[in-house]
Amino acid sequence: MATKQRILLVEDEEHLLEAIKLNLELEGYKVTTATDGKKALRVFKEERFNLIVLDVMLPEIDGFQVAETIRLENTEVPIMFLTAKNTSEDRVTGLKKGADDYLVKPFNLEELILRVNNLVKRGLSGDEKKELNTYKIGGKTIYFNSFELRNEDGSVTPLTKKETMLLKLLIERRNEAVSREQILETVWNYDVYPSTRTIDNFILTFRKYFEPDQKNPVYFHSIRGVGYKFTDSQ
Repeated sequence: MATKQRILLVEDEEHLLEAIKLNLELEGYKVTTATDGKKALRVFKEERFNLIVLDVMLPEIDGFQVAETIRLENTEVPIMFLTAKNTSEDRVTGLKKGADDYLVKPFNLEELILRVNNLVKRGLSGDEKKELNTYKIGGKTIYFNSFELRNEDGSVTPLTKKETMLLKLLIERRNEAVSREQILETVWNYDVYPSTRTIDNFILTFRKYFEPDQKNPVYFHSIRGVGYKFTDSQ
C-alpha cells in the first residue's frame, strides 16, 4: 500500500489485541489500539480512521454504544464487530447500531484479514451510505452537518453540537423510548454528568423550536421513569 490505511482496534483482551495488531501491521495497516470504550471514543475524535474493529464486551462503555455514538458523528467509516456474542439477536443489534460486518470469536485470522481488506476497500471506493444529513419536522428543517435549523420563513436558528447530537439520536430512534442512560453514554460519553433537569431543558428547547403547542407536544415526549421519545410518522 502506497499510503498506510488507518485502523482503530478496540479489544480488552491484551493477548488478542496484540495478535490482531501484529497481523494487521504485517498487512501494511497503521493500527491504533484502545482497551475500553471511553478511550476508543476519545481516540476516534482525535484521529481519522479507515476502519474500526470493535469488541462488544468492553469496560467503561460497551461496543454497541461506542458504535452508536460514532454513527451520530460519522456514518461513513466502516465498523466491524469482533465478539464472542454469537446469538442472532446480538448480530441484529450490532447491525442496527451501524456495524458493516460481524465476526464471532474464535475466528480464523486469514478470514479476519480478508474481511478487513474488503471493508477498507469499500470505504475507499466511496460507496454511498444512507446518511441523515437533514430532517424535516413540520415546516422546519434540521441540517445536521452545519448545526442549523431552517425555519419556515427562511431564517436560521443555530444549534449547539449537543443539541444536534441529541436530535439525531432521538430521530434515528424515532417512535422508541430512549433511556437517560443511553443519552448519557451516547451524547455526553460520561465526560460530564448532566442532571435529568439538563436533559429536560434540551427537550423543552426542542418543543420551543418545533411544537405548535408546547404544553401538548406531538413530537418530543418525556416518558416518566424511562427517558424520552420522538414520535413522527415519517
